Amino acid sequence: MRKPETDRILDNMLQTHGNVSDLNFTADKPLQVESSGQLVSVPMNPPIDKLTPFQTEIFSLNLINQDRRLLHTLLKEGSCDSSYYLAGKARFRVNIFSQRGSYSIVMRKLETKIPTIKGLGVPEVFLKIAQEKNGLILVTGATGSGKTTSLAAMLNDMNESKSIHIITLEDPVEFVHPHKQATFNQRELGSDFDSFANGLRAALRQAPKVILVGEMRDRETVEIGLSASETGHLVMSTLHTVDAGQTINRIIGMFDQEEERQVRIRLADTIRWIVCQRLLPKVGGGRVAVFEIMGTNLRVKESILNGESEGKTFYDIISAGDAYGMQTFDTDIIKKYEAGLIAEETAMAYASKKAIVGRGIDMIKSEKGEKTTDIEGLDIDEDYGKEDPYGKKH
Repeated sequence: MRKPETDRILDNMLQTHGNVSDLNFTADKPLQVESSGQLVSVPMNPPIDKLTPFQTEIFSLNLINQDRRLLHTLLKEGSCDSSYYLAGKARFRVNIFSQRGSYSIVMRKLETKIPTIKGLGVPEVFLKIAQEKNGLILVTGATGSGKTTSLAAMLNDMNESKSIHIITLEDPVEFVHPHKQATFNQRELGSDFDSFANGLRAALRQAPKVILVGEMRDRETVEIGLSASETGHLVMSTLHTVDAGQTINRIIGMFDQEEERQVRIRLADTIRWIVCQRLLPKVGGGRVAVFEIMGTNLRVKESILNGESEGKTFYDIISAGDAYGMQTFDTDIIKKYEAGLIAEETAMAYASKKAIVGRGIDMIKSEKGEKTTDIEGLDIDEDYGKEDPYGKKH
């Protein structure tokens, strides 16, 4: 299979459905794309009812394109990451992996247009986050929740307003930032550096003001990231955690028990913001992002140092920190419901604390004059406690 044939197949997969985020090639399944969070089959001419293991292997080798490093990684570790460019149409982040004796491929479509904070419709506190001078900013969430897009929007704001040197360490490079006010150097794992830890260590000698690390994957990367943020750099990165509390605990859990106190002190000094995000099904199709945002203040630092306790959980602190731009997932979910972006069932399904979201929804319904309960037909029993003709009390 040659590149023009590969490009034709990819182009056809992109064109058949709207809002495509991923392309999926799996043996014994047809060609599939993920559209608005759902996997759907792609019709081909001639038809492909089921991909064979041979077809997925040939497609994998074509995407690897004789890159010996990628081939070695795939054979040794069982999976490899690369990127692919479909001329004039799209860029992809590619993961090839083995399963049950065959190869599968998932290609994540990357946006070519640099996102903006205003264009994404994210909370205005993102503008404040982008003005930080040093410390650690973490954006967390599940795979595909838009972490890279949020970080790219913040970097774009810096690019338009600050004359600084920004280094990104990515796997792979997703958004290619043009030089505006800032000077960008974007490095890709595999071709420009061999590990995030080594890339980050080298970045400290390259005089950046801002360092973006694609992911805090291991203890060594976190250790160097903390050191960089302690020495006047602004370090931005991602973690696969669901909320602020789990993010703190995940980082602390990477270190030995005897190091815990020191790590807590370093985190309390360096963390500036933790932004957690999820994508929820949107009314009418598509998805909408909701955010939990925790900034740093004395209460946050105390909880990082001493751990969470009754009345001092990160959820409690964030709930009381709206004046500082903080918000819980539940607060944002209620806002999205009030705006008509998500259904009540979705709001309750994704709530961190269902009772809080339930009360919020009931208040919104009451203001609109809608029913807040299905219970009807209740009357006062006016005869309760009175004697009946037979001398018995009700």
